Amino acid sequence: MSALLESHRTAGAVDSASAFITVEGVQKTYRSARGDFTALKDVNLAVREGEFISILGSSGCGKSTLLKCVAGLQPVSDGEIRIRGQVVTEPPEGAGMVFQRDVLLDWRTVIDNVLLPVEFARLNKADWRERALELLRTFDLQNFADRYPWELSGGMRQRVAICRGLLMRPSLLLMDEPFGALDAITRDELNLEMERVWERDRMTVLFVTHSIAEAVFLADRVVVMAREPGRVHEVVQIDLPRPRTLALRETPAFGAYTGHLRTVFETLGIMRRGA
Repeated sequence: MSALLESHRTAGAVDSASAFITVEGVQKTYRSARGDFTALKDVNLAVREGEFISILGSSGCGKSTLLKCVAGLQPVSDGEIRIRGQVVTEPPEGAGMVFQRDVLLDWRTVIDNVLLPVEFARLNKADWRERALELLRTFDLQNFADRYPWELSGGMRQRVAICRGLLMRPSLLLMDEPFGALDAITRDELNLEMERVWERDRMTVLFVTHSIAEAVFLADRVVVMAREPGRVHEVVQIDLPRPRTLALRETPAFGAYTGHLRTVFETLGIMRRGA
């Protein structure tokens, strides 16, 4: 690893006392009649407000479990997670979430799917309609507001899901492999759109992915997770200029980061050398 990357392994460390999100000594164990399974063990992480964090790892490393614990959807077995100093015991106020599957309701129009969080919050839909239309324009869906999800492509459906996650201007956006099921071209398009939206709004983002290139392209820091049990193996600071374009992926600097991360996974036995 180059001297530049060596310095970035520890650069950007966050003081937990001033962090927006702190994960301290977190363990998550699932218990069943067939025996206990530890998905996460001794996970520690601190995230600044407005930071874009990619959580990178292979299947079974606990990255989605960690996201669900931060989202308050699953309780931790040990340790604690705090957001703005408050221990997470339920879904935190001001958080939005986007899943790998779009989970749209096929019997509702696109705009009514986007407005769903407003209904859950028992707010007046009319007050949020213009915000929903603004987001649909941002993601080039303005002509599909009155269509149904079954009339859309997979990429368009995922754009609708992102609009829904952004509707109530979340300070924290949690994204669980949102582009994993899409083709490469659509995935690149959504990477660019996500970069643009984050540059504009600067919400804190935790973005789970198994794509090395995607993790580097989007993140300020990449959290590399190892498995059996799931744990943070390394955190890499990404010092690449913003705003980012797809041309950045062709640069030596980008290649140095992706090459280092591939080497990390080879060392962990997750990726074959030379793959």
